[in-house]
Amino acid sequence: MSDASLLTHRHVEVFRAVMTSGSVTGAAEALSTSQPTISRELSRMESLLRLSLFDRVRGRLQPTAQAYALFDEVQRSYAGLERVADTALRLRQFTEGQLSLACLPAFAHALLPGACARFQAAHPGVSVSVNPYESPLLEERLAAQAHDLGLAEHDSALAGAQAALLLELDEVAVLPAGHPLLRKKRLAASDFAGHAFVSFHPRDRYRQWVDKVFAEAGVDRQLAVETDSAVAVCAMVRHGLGLAIVNPLTALALSEPGSGVVARPLAFSIPFRVYSVRPAHRPGNPLVSRFEAAVAAECDALVDAVGRAWGRLARRAPRG
Repeated sequence: MSDASLLTHRHVEVFRAVMTSGSVTGAAEALSTSQPTISRELSRMESLLRLSLFDRVRGRLQPTAQAYALFDEVQRSYAGLERVADTALRLRQFTEGQLSLACLPAFAHALLPGACARFQAAHPGVSVSVNPYESPLLEERLAAQAHDLGLAEHDSALAGAQAALLLELDEVAVLPAGHPLLRKKRLAASDFAGHAFVSFHPRDRYRQWVDKVFAEAGVDRQLAVETDSAVAVCAMVRHGLGLAIVNPLTALALSEPGSGVVARPLAFSIPFRVYSVRPAHRPGNPLVSRFEAAVAAECDALVDAVGRAWGRLARRAPRG
């Protein structure tokens, strides 16, 4: 073992203190120790390294060229340690980190933008990854513990996940601007009879619920187009391809004045729910609770907006 390998962090700390303070006295004060201790550690360091780091001139230490070269390397090492400490501090204060989210496409455009804006206003250094998946791929990704948090429309048994209700509203009808049924403030199942209808694919849970409502009411629709997302459904409606029933968040986002799509509440109820889903076996991320709070605040704001637009179909999910 070489003598240099016996160098300790204390030797480097003393050397740095002398270089930054310019004197043994200043180094001793900075390290809360005595001047003889500083002098002894410096001498030991020079002996171990077999370098002359200081010239003794009239009782003062003058760094040599070798000392300045060594000091540059020490400073780089300390800068790395300071970056580690700064990063740790930012993580403790939630000003840095990453959060991975999985959700249905409807939430990616109608719920998460507002929630992300709320979250990043409080945590501007955190990176948020939003990953939209259609069902059942969404459930598969959450069960595989692939994301920190998920947003889903149902809480049916997800292996390795825990779901909590965030929001409950009713589905609404969307119609093309100028449609004759817009004279009605609320649409009954019978109002859809004989009209072209834009549907989700038959495997979709909401498609099945809608079909059941109309079957029980004995109402025949003209099933014109099928597609797999609420955004696509509204785009079809905008182009006059039929009426549709979609979730109120998408309807609220896409039925602004001049959009070509108008929403109406229904005289019957098809519940729409939003669940927060935490994978049970993924390593804990302290940012998850803070993001859930941002989603909850955005849900409250959307409930108020839906209530202003369509009245009593809006209701908050119980919290706590």
